[in-house]
Amino acid sequence: MLSSVTSPQELDERFRTVLGELATSDRERRRDPDEPVRDGTRLTGAQASRLFDAQLTSRHLDLAARWLRGFGEGYYTIGSAGHEGNAAVAAALRPTDPALLHYRSGGFYAARAAQVPGADAARDVLRGLVGSASEPIAGGRHKVFGNAELEVIPTTSTIASHLPRAIGVAFAIERARRLGAEPPWPSDAVAICSFGDASVNHASAAAALNTAGWCEHVGIRLPVLFVCEDNGLGVSVRSPRGWVAATLKSRPGLRYLAADGCDLPEAYDAATDAVAWVRRQRRPAILHLSTVRLMGHAGADAEMAYRVPTELARDLDRDPLVATARLLIQAGIATPAEILARYDEVGWQIRKTAEEVLDEPKLAGAAQVVAPLAPRRPARVAQAVADAAASATDGATPGRAAAFAGRLPEDLGPLTLAQAINATLTDALVTWPQALVFGEDVAAKGGVYGVTKGLRDRFGAGRIFDTLLDETSILGLALGAGLGGLLPVPEIQYLAYLHNAEDQLRGEAASLSFFSSGAYRNPLVVRIAGLAYQEGFGGHFHNDNAVAVLRDIPGLVLACPARPDDAAAMLRTCLAAAMIDGSVCAVLEPIALYHTRDLHADGDGQWAARYPAPSDWAARHVPIGRARVDVIGSGEDLTIVTFGNGVRMSLRAAASLAAQGIGSRVVDLRWLSPLPVADIVREAAATGRVLIVDETRRSGGVGEGVVAALVDRGYVGAALRVASVDSFVPLGPAAAFVLVGEDSIIEGASALLAG
Repeated sequence: MLSSVTSPQELDERFRTVLGELATSDRERRRDPDEPVRDGTRLTGAQASRLFDAQLTSRHLDLAARWLRGFGEGYYTIGSAGHEGNAAVAAALRPTDPALLHYRSGGFYAARAAQVPGADAARDVLRGLVGSASEPIAGGRHKVFGNAELEVIPTTSTIASHLPRAIGVAFAIERARRLGAEPPWPSDAVAICSFGDASVNHASAAAALNTAGWCEHVGIRLPVLFVCEDNGLGVSVRSPRGWVAATLKSRPGLRYLAADGCDLPEAYDAATDAVAWVRRQRRPAILHLSTVRLMGHAGADAEMAYRVPTELARDLDRDPLVATARLLIQAGIATPAEILARYDEVGWQIRKTAEEVLDEPKLAGAAQVVAPLAPRRPARVAQAVADAAASATDGATPGRAAAFAGRLPEDLGPLTLAQAINATLTDALVTWPQALVFGEDVAAKGGVYGVTKGLRDRFGAGRIFDTLLDETSILGLALGAGLGGLLPVPEIQYLAYLHNAEDQLRGEAASLSFFSSGAYRNPLVVRIAGLAYQEGFGGHFHNDNAVAVLRDIPGLVLACPARPDDAAAMLRTCLAAAMIDGSVCAVLEPIALYHTRDLHADGDGQWAARYPAPSDWAARHVPIGRARVDVIGSGEDLTIVTFGNGVRMSLRAAASLAAQGIGSRVVDLRWLSPLPVADIVREAAATGRVLIVDETRRSGGVGEGVVAALVDRGYVGAALRVASVDSFVPLGPAAAFVLVGEDSIIEGASALLAG
């Protein structure tokens, strides 16, 4: 019957019917449980029995999910039915091998839990299905396969965005100990990530597989096993026959193995070979498992609309539960009656557990929901900065003088923004041996704008290195490295280049603490060269002023230093916050200000600043979410709120206004997320007139957030925005037509004062 593929009840009945048709006489010979369960395999009867339990657990969890959903108590029905052979992959691994799992890897999760005393896979998953606050990883925030005690790192993606992170995890396993860091996994661990066949077409998967091959080609060891669970469908879209195998086989530098994922011994042998090879060689491999998808994509999926009866029947004939039951019966390990009894026992236990978790508390209120999102401990962050300063001052941190070749930056006179960032990175690399700086052109060239110049010579290629040209892979490497005990400082060459990889920050980095209840953190400081006003160079791709996509990521810290002294302090704060709180930080560096020295007139040197000696770091610490205020003249007439390039333009405009007897307060936001709301409101109230100078855009720009903050806090004075036009930035002089300029700032101030 067609309905049997979409009805949990009929799938259950079919298993019982087929089992009833299997007779004990079907066995070939009674085998010792410690012997191979059939000729030509390494899987023993005892192992097959244990894995069958994992398969049963996974199947009954799928049935329970549909049952719970049937009366409105379950919130997730994407199941693993037909994929239960992935339990064999867990059996080939160790419970200390970090795993990032596909949403159909229920058999794997159950088998992994069985390897760890006290773990309860069924209760874990059921708690996720009903949104219980006691669920061990997401705490009711999502249904995921994850558990820190099982080294299962939660993935919330329904595609392949966790694959780049897996590359970083494998990288950290190999690199961390060489740098003196202590990763949470054994030195011979293997990273494993599973995904569906349709995902091979996704950009994130292509990036990860390409990066693995690239690393293999250049001699970087990556102990990572990719497991493709191929059921031939992406919801309703078929993977063309032979396409997935051809795609995976063609990947250079990756060893390819394939097996029937519905045949437990074959899957186990292939997985064992793959894992042993990766563990021994420390090189990447792909295991391609052929599976089937039973009961459709999810509970609401009407498969009959896009699949023909013969295809459905063919998949049912490959049901891995039936295959393993037949295997155990033929080997004399169990009788049909014993199999059925075990099937019913597992089903009863899962139904009983489901009823128990229904009464568990759910998340209660917004405060509880967001608690693990982005913890902030500013006092501890400030103390970390002070500790680093004390270490550098008393000589406890060796090598500072050597790192600067005896020319300490605090002794060199005023530095530019780029020079201050370079000096801060140098100090960070001395202070934190686990810190890494990497990206396109950052090592040999020293960055497109020279910001990382000399770092590789000072610290070596193990800590400062060039990557392949792919932002998704750069960020994915950083995500895994952070999990592995390192402090990654990746560089994105231009803001416009970030947008094709932004999901690695939104869907992976910023969400990890949230969806793991803080069990996993993603310490990360990504440096992004951006914003506009480059003279003689540019166009949109090098003058991108779109930051709304970053400000929209919950929990992400977005810093935008305009001046050299702020850049040093803010970058140091971000690094300390990453270390202490696991913060995900993005530092947006205004390219046009990298090498600027002057403020009002050529040669005045007022934009350059002295680099603070370590003894001054604590006193000049800049907490996250605190603005900087410059008072020009009396400071009584006008408050200008701005950031980035707007700071320099506003200070120049304020000087012109001061010559007319108009006093201004120029507020440099410095932090675009979270905004320094208290400082904004205080400085706005001081004059009652606020001019918001936003170099991004009128729609989706930073200024909208400033206005909203003023309204929310009851500001009743006058306010006006001067913003760039809602446009991409054109090439050459035409950019002046769409960007904020000093003249428009003065015009806006005059209009505000006249009102």
